Amino acid sequence: MRLTMFDPAPIGVVFTRGPEHRLAYTNAVYRKTFGDRPLGRPLRRTFPDLAQSGYFDIFDRVLATGEAEVLTAVPIDLDFADSSREGTRYFTFSVSRATVSDGSRGVLGVVVETTEQVTAARRIRVLSEERRRALLRYRSLVRAGSEMVWVTGPEGGVTEPSPGWQRVTGQSWEEFRGDGWIDAIHPDDRAAVVERWSRALREVQPRFTHAYRLRLATGGYRHFAVDAAPVRDGDRVIEWIGTCRDVEQEWQDARREKLLARATAVTADTARPDEMLAALTAVIVPELADSCTSYLLPQALHRTPGTALAAERVAAVPRQGPPGPPPHHAEHLRPDSALVRAADRRRPVHAVFRPGSPPPDITPTGTEPWLAPDANSVVLLPVVVDGTTAALVVACVNGDRPPLGSSEISLLQTLLERAHTPLRNALEYQRTRQVALALQHSLLTEPPDVPGLGIAVRYRPSNSAAEVGGDWYDSFVLRDDAAVLTVGDVAGHDLPAAVTMSQLRNMLRGLALDREEPTGEILRRLDASVQTLYHECTATCVLARIERPAPGLLQLQYSAAGHPPPLLVEADGTAHFLDEGRSPMLGLLPDPHHSTAVHPLPPGSTLLLYTDGLVERRNEDLTDGLDRLRRHASTAARRPLESFCDELLAGMLTADNDDDTALVALRLSVR
Repeated sequence: MRLTMFDPAPIGVVFTRGPEHRLAYTNAVYRKTFGDRPLGRPLRRTFPDLAQSGYFDIFDRVLATGEAEVLTAVPIDLDFADSSREGTRYFTFSVSRATVSDGSRGVLGVVVETTEQVTAARRIRVLSEERRRALLRYRSLVRAGSEMVWVTGPEGGVTEPSPGWQRVTGQSWEEFRGDGWIDAIHPDDRAAVVERWSRALREVQPRFTHAYRLRLATGGYRHFAVDAAPVRDGDRVIEWIGTCRDVEQEWQDARREKLLARATAVTADTARPDEMLAALTAVIVPELADSCTSYLLPQALHRTPGTALAAERVAAVPRQGPPGPPPHHAEHLRPDSALVRAADRRRPVHAVFRPGSPPPDITPTGTEPWLAPDANSVVLLPVVVDGTTAALVVACVNGDRPPLGSSEISLLQTLLERAHTPLRNALEYQRTRQVALALQHSLLTEPPDVPGLGIAVRYRPSNSAAEVGGDWYDSFVLRDDAAVLTVGDVAGHDLPAAVTMSQLRNMLRGLALDREEPTGEILRRLDASVQTLYHECTATCVLARIERPAPGLLQLQYSAAGHPPPLLVEADGTAHFLDEGRSPMLGLLPDPHHSTAVHPLPPGSTLLLYTDGLVERRNEDLTDGLDRLRRHASTAARRPLESFCDELLAGMLTADNDDDTALVALRLSVR
């Protein structure tokens, strides 16, 4: 409250500050009546000539308790400034606690001289009704502060015109009077306003506050806060006076904080992009929109702008009516779709229109309908991550609800920023997996044709690992006609592991071709190279050489560096693991030594080399997986080699296998 607002007041106004009641302000009427008393002094020193010292106690009580006091037609004896009027004079005081604009707290006194009335009526308390109402209204107005002021009778009907109300709402006096003001309240807010206002009138609450949306003369609605108080004459309420203040920005700020807090809560433990978008969609409806649909764009990195768009609908939430369409549904959007346009331009597409009459380019013919019949506005929001549109969100408002505007679009974009991290991870997953798969496929060559031998290979990437890992296989024929088979696994499930895998695979092929030496010696040289070139890299490997020691005989020379043992399945189904030729994994010991083992290969037998993804499962001992592999291989021993491999993969791998799997199978012909 600024004290200067009282300068033109037609009644005396005084303000004292602090417990000593130092005189801080007097207006012109007050100074004319009581003299130009010096400011800054305590009230008791400022008025040493006041005969009735008990008035100072009133200031003490009001400041201490905050309860206003009114003294009607009380005598004052002092040296008045206008000395032409002598003797005792009478005044009505209204004393209340107040806080001014600089934050100071003190006592505000409003003074009206009633000497003439008291003299005429022999000190009978008589005041003109208009004069008394003016004083009481003034007190209420000071407490409330105002932009729009309105007055009602004790039962609640508006009794006086309000220029401010008419300016804001456009209601004429005839439309405003009585209970006509209710027509300017938003339909969704009316019931609550009427119920609260009726209770305040019925219970004569000391203060009535409420917030509602008010229809503007210029169209649309804004939030206003009403603050009202009863005007009393003794114990009787003679009217109510109130104000309305525009609080739209405050409401927007509060809503923003509320929605952001809720979005944070519902996404706190969510890492998957589809779950994140679904959770945010449920926050958007109904606070910001009447319906919201979210799409993931799984092919975002591989699509050419301007072409058809494959989208996965992950959430569809309506405010009311039947449930939305089910999630996880693939949709193919035509190039002329507004959704495709938003994705390509990487900026929102916003449209406001008459209910039920969207522009043709928003919903072109032949597309799946996603606007309600009475929709009045829509925004298509691309969720852009590192320059790529990774998701699309469609928000709609229906009926007579205010259309979506810039503030709602800004808030929607802020909410959807929470999905950036999981979407960025998904895009990075796509990029890395694409590169790693390309690298893997470039290395997974077809096996060679070797007389008397059948060779089959298989590779299955993980279903749940973030990227393709470091598993490899290889098969080739040496200059001495010996066939070489190998499988290996570089530690890690990421692109660097896949790159290292490719380098180790090629290095092993070169070492095997370079010299005709035992498999253990080849692995020793590979191990030394790993420790020299790839610090902190470890890998496992099985290297097998199929050679002919004599006409009509085949034998296996092999070495296993930290790798699951080869499995030999004989023609009758007898299966056993080859446990010799074992040594530590590559990259582990500074002075490595790798042994070599030799084992005969019976006619019709099958040799299987594989990586640990085939036999390992979570919460299971490795020996259980090896036993399971031996049983499956024994059962499938008589199947053709390709079917044998497929049977093993079908029986050994689960839907949620979390590791890559590579295998090489060798089948000897039956003599």
